[in-house]
Amino acid sequence: MAKRHKARDVDRPELHIVNYLSDPDYSSRMMTCDHPLPPDRYHPSVEDHLRVTGFYHASQIGVVQGQKALINALVERWRPETHTFHLPIGECTVTLEDVAVILGLPTNGLPVTGMTLSSFEALEGECFHQFGVAPRKADCRGSGIKMTWLRNLKERIQLTDENSMQRYVKCHIMLLLGTILHGDKSGASVHWKYLPLLRDFHSISNFSWGSACLAHLYRSLCRASRFDCKEIDGPLTLLLAWFWIRLPYLAPPTREPRSFPLANRWRNWERGDNRYRYLSLAHFRKALDEIQEGQFVWVAYGVDRIDPGIIPEDIFLHAVVWSATVPLISFESIEWHATDRIRRQFGLVQGVPSEETNLGRAHGETLAGPKNLDWATAPSHSCWIMRWTNRYNNILREYLEK
Repeated sequence: MAKRHKARDVDRPELHIVNYLSDPDYSSRMMTCDHPLPPDRYHPSVEDHLRVTGFYHASQIGVVQGQKALINALVERWRPETHTFHLPIGECTVTLEDVAVILGLPTNGLPVTGMTLSSFEALEGECFHQFGVAPRKADCRGSGIKMTWLRNLKERIQLTDENSMQRYVKCHIMLLLGTILHGDKSGASVHWKYLPLLRDFHSISNFSWGSACLAHLYRSLCRASRFDCKEIDGPLTLLLAWFWIRLPYLAPPTREPRSFPLANRWRNWERGDNRYRYLSLAHFRKALDEIQEGQFVWVAYGVDRIDPGIIPEDIFLHAVVWSATVPLISFESIEWHATDRIRRQFGLVQGVPSEETNLGRAHGETLAGPKNLDWATAPSHSCWIMRWTNRYNNILREYLEK
């Protein structure tokens, strides 16, 4: 008999937090927002190597403090069945375009997927192959490599040749994945499943790391929208910067308005407006309830809003797929990029949205327990990977299909 995989009931509307807001136990629910700090700066001598991998821009992101009440208010507006926020002025969401300009990640390319193995020996062998040294069991949490081990390894590497520079950058990428890009609730480790994708150094940039990051954000929002969820993780820097760009009158003052990635506009924003940190859940709920047409910035990155010289040219190389209506993939995580529901964010006319896409068993899949599986060929996931492969056929067009 085939093994049954554990999944979360993220698609049951009756469990959504909005159905419980009249209950005194949940009316003021305030989830913990796990918001890991970005890794320490990298050594200047590896800058060219970081550029080769596609992680150079993301490595510039500094500390963007969280705003717990704002994140909780947004979660109440998130609908897992559509993968969009439902606001009085219509549906909207974080897109691949937002990921590209807010985090500077590559958004086109191969899906971030492959094998997950629960064996410590496999983890040990992969680390030894790539770093020349392997962690002890005490340096791991299940299938996760502790961030402390990776930080210590990064600090010890002597940048004397090409091999050592590549090892150093791979360490740095794993630290990025374990913090501001794919960080989990523990904030203490990063799953080793990403390491095989880093084996060929010059092929790292061939993967769509941006779509994987967006899949993690969507997954976190879907889980957090359940009434009994107590904490939210994932790339919350992306979520916060998206909100502040789209609703600038509800944002703290920008400290670095000409910096890139755009997340750095709000680097250390607390130093300029400490009061914003203490705005309440009631404040943001009311603000979202009262949004008027014209206050939400549908087309946020045009030349009328962003100086063309701020966004590097290489970011626009992937612009062709930003509006694609496709699955977002990161190993076990499958989410849906519902651009057909938010056409106005691409400067297009919005018609009646099509029916929600049912992701089936793939939505809510977890890695709880042993999971020795190739997600690229798993029956629950392979069809969605094929949909991503055909992404060029699903780009939004100016006309509405009848």
